[in-house]
Amino acid sequence: MKFGKMKPHRRNRLLLVLFLVVTSGSAVGLALKALNKNINLFYSPQQIVDGQAPVGPLIRAGGMVVEGSVQRSREDLKVSFVISDLQAAAVVVQFEGILPDLFREGQGVIALGTLNTQGVFVANEVLAKHDENYMPPEVADTHKKAHKERTGE
Repeated sequence: MKFGKMKPHRRNRLLLVLFLVVTSGSAVGLALKALNKNINLFYSPQQIVDGQAPVGPLIRAGGMVVEGSVQRSREDLKVSFVISDLQAAAVVVQFEGILPDLFREGQGVIALGTLNTQGVFVANEVLAKHDENYMPPEVADTHKKAHKERTGE
């Protein structure tokens, strides 16, 4: 079989197809990279204590505020409190700013921030439940698991 020169219209069509494939592949790759940077994964206090949560990147942590753990600074807006999954795991959360009006001890919260090398969660934002019946889905799932483990169901 003899191969000769490619006809100009076929060569142009092949170059166009290759260009479109490379361009669309690059666009998809850049979009996925941008989306990956904006993901805020949720971690329970048990996962943070076990070392499953990454140190440094922005993550979400949620749990119940432990009774008697809220400590407020007298000089500024710094607040420190402990969140727990109602089992053995507990994580210290530090926040500087105004807490939501519904923030209380014994209530569910989700904090957005970073975990430092000492295992302290430094929050940029704290969200509290908004009524008597609401609990963040991630916290509710954690509590269901904890209840099943405690009762052996």
